[in-house]
Amino acid sequence: MDKKILVKVGIFLTKLSLKFYLPVESLIRKTIFDQFCGGIDEDSCKYVTKEIFKVNVHSILDYSVEGKETDEQFDFILKKKLNLIRFASENKELPFSVFKPTGIGRFIIWEKISGRTELNVDEKEEWTKVKDRVDKLCYHAYQNDIRLYADAEESWIQKAADDLMEEMMSRYNQEKVLIYNTLQCYRSDRMEYLKSLHEKAKKQGFKVGVKIVRGAYMEKENTRAKKHNYTSPICENKEATDVNYNSAMSYCLAHLDDINVFLGTHNEVSNYLALQTIEDKNLSLSDQRIWFCQLYGMSDDISYNLAKIGYNSAKLLPFGPVRDVVPYLLRRAQENTSVKGQTGRELFLLRKEKRRRKRASFLNF
Repeated sequence: MDKKILVKVGIFLTKLSLKFYLPVESLIRKTIFDQFCGGIDEDSCKYVTKEIFKVNVHSILDYSVEGKETDEQFDFILKKKLNLIRFASENKELPFSVFKPTGIGRFIIWEKISGRTELNVDEKEEWTKVKDRVDKLCYHAYQNDIRLYADAEESWIQKAADDLMEEMMSRYNQEKVLIYNTLQCYRSDRMEYLKSLHEKAKKQGFKVGVKIVRGAYMEKENTRAKKHNYTSPICENKEATDVNYNSAMSYCLAHLDDINVFLGTHNEVSNYLALQTIEDKNLSLSDQRIWFCQLYGMSDDISYNLAKIGYNSAKLLPFGPVRDVVPYLLRRAQENTSVKGQTGRELFLLRKEKRRRKRASFLNF
């Protein structure tokens, strides 16, 4: 994945193979799937969740199926997500649950609502169903006392998700924070949005839950902006994104009475800054208002060391049928080429550890 041209070719061939139902699922399963996914169903994820919890690393199970189009498919995913919320409430190693807006409603309907496009009668009914699904998930999380966050989407459909999740927060975050929205900090407008959300919450009397990440649609966002001739919402470079992320993180940590924060980052500097702030404020390492998270298959050095010290550390653990989680897997592959140095750092650390173990084995011999 540190070879950009190989990733592009691989993505093209994968999509082509699946389109023509070529027998490539076993190859996907043995490579990128096993690297980034916990299994094909909840039961096959149990081994991973139990094992990493032995060293105090929590898991967040994510049925990572997206790109569906029918009410029947969306209702099936809704049922799956409701079961996962209940499953999390019964297992202490699962502190969060998650859903993706486009997993329970068509992309086009989110886009139209975000763009304030006039809906026809059928589309209005469709949007009502989407809102009902979101409310069912949030109410179920509220009933089961489980934190639930909505994953982020592309900028041109995110407005509808933002508005809906604000409504859910105002409804279910009156006493404690259970409902979270995700902010992609490679968007230059997210700091301003965070501050406005905070002000709105104080005025309306609810608490804010935010997961902050750098983002996963950089290339797609820039390509679309260029194609449609508008200014890209993405920060001009990685350095600007880092500043934006750290600013949002610092803002949240400075307002913990109103905001609970879920730090989704593989950046070591950002994690160190968070730890320094927690120490400076003399906060408990296990303060439930602050969680750290990395993706399964990435940055284990961060996740495991945070857990070892005593911080709230979690891994996002996607699962689902191989064919259905391919969009998620391809996004991970693209992300690893667009985030400078991520894959190279992973390989460097793996090779370093391999050499250390060899030396230790030799000395013990």
